Amino acid sequence: MTSETPYIHQHKDETEHHYQASPLYNIFLFEGKGRISIDFTEYDFAGNIVLFSSPYQLVRIIAETPIKVRSLQFHGDFYCIEYHKKEVACNGLLFNNIYAEPFVQLREEDFDEMHLLFDKLAAELNYKDDYSKAVIRAYLQLILAISSKAKITSVTVPENNFDNHYIAQFKELLETYFQKERQPSFYAAQLGVAANTFSKNCKTYFMRSPSNMIQERVILEAKKLIHLTRKSMKSIAAELNFDDENYFSRYFKKHTGVTPSTFREKVGISIVADLSR
Repeated sequence: MTSETPYIHQHKDETEHHYQASPLYNIFLFEGKGRISIDFTEYDFAGNIVLFSSPYQLVRIIAETPIKVRSLQFHGDFYCIEYHKKEVACNGLLFNNIYAEPFVQLREEDFDEMHLLFDKLAAELNYKDDYSKAVIRAYLQLILAISSKAKITSVTVPENNFDNHYIAQFKELLETYFQKERQPSFYAAQLGVAANTFSKNCKTYFMRSPSNMIQERVILEAKKLIHLTRKSMKSIAAELNFDDENYFSRYFKKHTGVTPSTFREKVGISIVADLSR
């Protein structure tokens, strides 16, 4: 598989499906009940599911009974989710969203249509001409559009003890201060709650600790700067307030499994980087 050609794979019936980190975007389609693990954060699932993962995320699907999983993989060189954000607002919703579950539960009719689109896209992969590439992009865009619509529709207010006002305020604080403030105690103080209470409520709503949330936000920004700009690693390290480039490289590799340079080499630099010049 080249970076210019998407790929659909049908995985056999199993209770556990493991997918190694790669420079590709992934869309998984399956039905059943169990747990999903994305970079070691776990979520419960039940029903007809479409799951999304970004480059260099570890994915594990553990079902209560054997399930078939279909996966659609594509490289950013083939379909740039940043460039097409006006057509399909999937970046920050389906992909690269640290605040929400990485999957959508589909209605039966949407699930059936998704399988049909997978079939049509797979059929077009047999042809190598430019017209087929255009059709494949159109099918992929339609898959993302249907998923984005379902994701927005499925957003509900969670039932837990973490008041929605504080949820919104924490998101706003994290978006404002993540580059400089990486201690959970800072955010707890800003919210006016005890550190233990903040940690407990964060785990209840986001399924992970405040420290993990902060780390994920830093890594997400690092990925954006590496992929969407031509800035040097030294410049990116400074922008993210790391003491030096080496420390930034170690931090990035610890959380992604690859160095910043390898990430840029494999994922590439988006066409968006040149459009902003």
